[in-house]
Amino acid sequence: MAYTAIHDNIYNYYLTAYTPKNAGKYDAHKRSELRGIYNSMIKLNKESPLYMIANRKESAQFAVGLKENARGLHMELASLGGNLDSRELLDRKVAYSSNEDLISAKFIGSLSEGEEVSPLEIEVESLASGQVNLGTFLKSDSPIELPPDTYSFDISINDMNYEFQFTIRAGETNRNIQARLGRLINNSNIGLRAEVLEGEEGTSSLHIESEATGLKPGREKLFSVSDDSTSKASGMVTYLGLDYVSHDASNAVFTLNGKPNEASSNHFTLDKFYEIELRGVSSDECPVVSVGLKADYEALADNVSQLAGSYNSFLSAVDRFKASYTSSGKLKGEMAGIAALYKENLSGIGLNVQEDGSIDVDRNALSTAIHSGDADDKFQVVRNFTQQIFRKTRQISLNPMKYVDKTVVAYKNPGHNLPTPYVTSNYTGMLFNYYC
Repeated sequence: MAYTAIHDNIYNYYLTAYTPKNAGKYDAHKRSELRGIYNSMIKLNKESPLYMIANRKESAQFAVGLKENARGLHMELASLGGNLDSRELLDRKVAYSSNEDLISAKFIGSLSEGEEVSPLEIEVESLASGQVNLGTFLKSDSPIELPPDTYSFDISINDMNYEFQFTIRAGETNRNIQARLGRLINNSNIGLRAEVLEGEEGTSSLHIESEATGLKPGREKLFSVSDDSTSKASGMVTYLGLDYVSHDASNAVFTLNGKPNEASSNHFTLDKFYEIELRGVSSDECPVVSVGLKADYEALADNVSQLAGSYNSFLSAVDRFKASYTSSGKLKGEMAGIAALYKENLSGIGLNVQEDGSIDVDRNALSTAIHSGDADDKFQVVRNFTQQIFRKTRQISLNPMKYVDKTVVAYKNPGHNLPTPYVTSNYTGMLFNYYC
């Protein structure tokens, strides 16, 4: 258990620092799918030669970044087809909002043949907000008026209690302590953001805000700060005023088809069909926002544009590693090679493959192709291209080490190769190398 916890922390460090991960519904898999992934890893393991990885910290950054960016593109393509096994890509329905500045909408459901979804009328009265604790404004350059000692305080959030310890040294100023506590809270990753605010006449205050918004029934606060029963010296909370709540958390208030509603977050789902994000408050000029499904041809245009954007974003992510990793050029060449195979047919529907492998979307040509009589035949190339990229991202996710700089030591004996557990452990061991 300790080993697993340490490994998770190491991987999450690289994940947060170099390629933040956004989990989606396609990250969940059936048992048969997981078994298939395991069997693929065993096969790769058996066929992999013995090699040594360049002893550089960048190797871990490159491998994790590449794996997660490939996973992100893989999930984007999966969402266009509805599920990982779908061969009917780009048939996904697309939601619209009559005012994207106030409300954005995404269709996340599935419709049976002939089923229709009624549009929604939404009026936003107020947005959900987080809790803010604002400390006392103190003279920034003045020495702190607490004796040197080891202090601690507790933060209670999400039914969990966290104790923070720190030492005050002689001569430290109020600003020094506020900045140090702000870093301590931010680095703890417990769902709070802290920063030092500059006030008038050379003063400063520690500002703490929750990442979560709204309040569930029966709760009065999202978090609380106290040093009443702490293990070290107390007095810091009162001195800095960390327990003062300057803004209470509040729920989003809106009407849905004329009926009042509340949500603890500005991001939620409605009727299992729509994913809604509230971005602003309704005004007299735009009191009600309509949310519904676009016509099929508009949805197809948006899906194709999203496909090109996701593909281009992945190529840009690979480009960022080019300065440190010459092998990243190999991957980009492989991706560009796939696009080149379909270049002529893609250009016929407004998807122009550039010299660097990226795709430029001509919306006018795309619209013309969609409304043409042979649209189904023309867009078969998009489905074929998407399937190729889909398979490629799966290969990259399974074996990002293929593109890491390394030296081959020996090849397996053909016909007598066996799984080598140490090959797979290179990925983990590389992370541990710079952790210890």
